Amino acid sequence: MAPSVRFKVLLAGFFSQLLCLGVARFAYTPLLPLMQQQNLLNDASGGYLAAVNYLGYMAGALLAASLSNLHIKDRLYRLGLILAVISTLGMALTENLYLWSFWRFIAGLSSAGSMLIASGLIMHWLLSHQKRAELGVHFAGLGLGIAMSALLVEGMLQLQLDWQSQWLYLAGIGVLLAIPAWRWLPRPVLPLLQTQQRFIDRPPSSRFTRLMLLSYFCAGYGYVISATFIVTIVERMPGLSGSGNLSFIVLGLAGVPAVLLWDVIARKTGYLHAIMLALLLQVAAILLPLWFSALSIVLLSAALFGATFIGVVSLVLTMAGRLYPSKPAKLMGKMTLAYGLAQVIAPAITGVIAERTGSYTTGLYLAAMLLGCGVLVLYCLSQTDQTAKQLG
Repeated sequence: MAPSVRFKVLLAGFFSQLLCLGVARFAYTPLLPLMQQQNLLNDASGGYLAAVNYLGYMAGALLAASLSNLHIKDRLYRLGLILAVISTLGMALTENLYLWSFWRFIAGLSSAGSMLIASGLIMHWLLSHQKRAELGVHFAGLGLGIAMSALLVEGMLQLQLDWQSQWLYLAGIGVLLAIPAWRWLPRPVLPLLQTQQRFIDRPPSSRFTRLMLLSYFCAGYGYVISATFIVTIVERMPGLSGSGNLSFIVLGLAGVPAVLLWDVIARKTGYLHAIMLALLLQVAAILLPLWFSALSIVLLSAALFGATFIGVVSLVLTMAGRLYPSKPAKLMGKMTLAYGLAQVIAPAITGVIAERTGSYTTGLYLAAMLLGCGVLVLYCLSQTDQTAKQLG
């Protein structure tokens, strides 16, 4: 099989990430300050909408975890592309908080399709065609999607477009991104029962699964605070007004090569040690802006954060696919539910704290603390579980 076919399959996932994560999900982050400036949202309602978005993602993860039929997954993946465009368009057509909540929920559903269902379909295609089972190119779309959304919003701000026009333009760009995401992912042609015979699952112990779920919950809590509020946080820092989108661009760009780098690190150190390293660097990324307010430190923090959170997601989902090669979404879905639960809880809590205190400082310290707990859980697991020792 020509290498170009494999690359196009990976690029299908890449473009689905640009659309479902970059546009439908993460464009909200750079647009949040603009919507707050125009008194459409405050800190609490901004956090509420983020929580609803992640609730949609969690619902999508539940659905993905419950499915085994590849053909149904394929149809849902394509439906997710359509929903990503529609939910982006819907944000421009109302100023009602409850309708925005509905569209953020739908956007969350679509992002689960790109993150989980697409990951499973691509992993299955790679394994079926005896290709290396790594999703670095696929997840590179997440980082570039974040940078792309911030660049687009910043460019439209320079053109003095209001928030509604920005959502409309983003929906139009989403249509263009959906075309390769739709066309380049082959429809499944082999029945699942035939492909299962080629693969041997290695189910981990129930203790391994429980502790991985706990650790990934902590990772999700630490990730979502910066991913949701970083632009607003930077905009409010003394002397850094106007630099929020720049930090989000740096965050996203740092994630593009990082996923491939973490694949290499995992091959040398093992998956668990690579994840622990990424989480420790993520703690540093959260704490640095709390201690130093210089723009250079803030941008370094954004780069560290972008490089690590995407690495954690890629490593965990790739590890899940390796443990369950015949049905990758089985453990991927469970892990993402833990990650998603944290993403529902964290923005709402942080938004309320910020509304009452006028600062995101407490929320950031809480996120760093939970990330540290996640590292400790993984360390204990790596020392006491046989599956964990094999994974490194």
